[in-house]
Amino acid sequence: MASTASTASQSFGEFRPASLVLATIGLSLGTFMQVLDMTIANVSLPTIAGNLSASQDQSTWVITSFTVAQAITLPMTGFLSRRFGEVKVFVWAVLLFSLFSMLCGFATSLSMLILFRALQGAVVGPMYPITQSLMVSIYPRDKRGMALAIIAMITVVAPIVGPVAGGWITDSYSWRWIFFINVPIGLFAGAVVLAQMGKRLEQLRKARIDWVGMVTLILGVGSLQIMLDKGNQLDWFHSGTIVTLAIIAVISLIVWVIWELTDETPLVDLRLFRHRNFAAGTLALVLAFALFFSISLLLPLWLQNTLGYTALWSGLAAAPIGVIPVLLTFFVGKYATRFDLRWLTAFSFAVMGFVCFRFGSFNTEVNFANIALTEFMLGLGIALFFMPILTILLSDLEGTEIAEGSGSATFLRTVGASFAVSIVTYLWSRGSVSSHATLAEHINPFDSSVRDGVAAMGGNVQHYAVVINGVISQQAAQISFNHLFQGLGVGFFLLIAVVWLAKPPFTPKMRGGGGAH
Repeated sequence: MASTASTASQSFGEFRPASLVLATIGLSLGTFMQVLDMTIANVSLPTIAGNLSASQDQSTWVITSFTVAQAITLPMTGFLSRRFGEVKVFVWAVLLFSLFSMLCGFATSLSMLILFRALQGAVVGPMYPITQSLMVSIYPRDKRGMALAIIAMITVVAPIVGPVAGGWITDSYSWRWIFFINVPIGLFAGAVVLAQMGKRLEQLRKARIDWVGMVTLILGVGSLQIMLDKGNQLDWFHSGTIVTLAIIAVISLIVWVIWELTDETPLVDLRLFRHRNFAAGTLALVLAFALFFSISLLLPLWLQNTLGYTALWSGLAAAPIGVIPVLLTFFVGKYATRFDLRWLTAFSFAVMGFVCFRFGSFNTEVNFANIALTEFMLGLGIALFFMPILTILLSDLEGTEIAEGSGSATFLRTVGASFAVSIVTYLWSRGSVSSHATLAEHINPFDSSVRDGVAAMGGNVQHYAVVINGVISQQAAQISFNHLFQGLGVGFFLLIAVVWLAKPPFTPKMRGGGGAH
């Protein structure tokens, strides 16, 4: 009896797969596929909008539906893990994600595509924190920094591969294949993880689900997201719909926060914010990722809609961002903890802020080399961001708090990215309209340059008006883009102060096994 208990204890705390390499590949592929899908559709949005007869603003719901649904189911990670086990949840998430990816590819309308994208996001919500927990649990204690570095590399590289792969697939085949390619990858990842980790013992229990927290979260986040997306179209608070959504969002989120702080088994354990490093690290992660995600969304739209790039060349222009992170991942994972992680994170924010200012100085005549070089520079900031900030926010958590903290931080990061999509799209659109009006004021029949332009076109005023309006629209979009990126740059530099709210030491405690949550 004692022997059995000992074996079970060892299995719960120190399970090792038959092949650590294969288990790592399976877990990494699943998460890579999930993170990839957050950006692979970005460069395809103009093509998708055209094929499905939708506007650019409507097409961004292909992104927001995924991120909102993912954010809503992320907090269920702890409940699902305790009830069914981490390995089963991971495998089912990967398989269902593959199914809904296939359905996305067969979508015949924007509404249908948005529905299946939302289902995609919903089923993979728990995948990232579960992957993080499983990776930490199967690596020896002295190698757990490397496990975090591998996850950080996936988080960095997948959004980089996304635009390139999405652009090439869209230009060479069809945008539908950006979803179809998930099917074989998902089946392979699920099969590998099941084969390598299917016998992993897990302490399951019939934990109750926090239904009040779930309902108020869905109402709050969903209402706020719709309000942000539809606000400009419905003239904001002059619309009864927007006012109603705002009231529902405020009341629901207030009730949610109060409930989560007082419930015994909350959906999101907000009490973790009593830990100083978790609070400072999570705040920095959420805001910085929202700014980074804004860059990832705006660049392909700018390259294609303003500069006239194809989807493929748009992806290629963004590709250099991945060079430095791939080269530095091993060294960051192995040596980063020898330095004060606040300095590394602050340096990464400074680099990303500088890059944003550089993008904000471009004009419509900028060449491909300058764009690619700036993306390459951005990669240095990204390489030093994820692993240090993850280590900081996990550093003062213990035991089961690690999985809860990882899930909560990922949830808030995803919500932040989702809101960022709506906010920056609105700001760019609004800024373009404002700049267009300002530039158009200088076009009048009494201006000698206008008369010369009309004369050059054989006196065809209508033709001249069409041409000059296109030029003004392009320049207005560029001016708005520049202002927006200058604002993102300021945001990154302000975040440097947030990082210094954390206090060393930053060595993760990582007590207890990864299998029991």
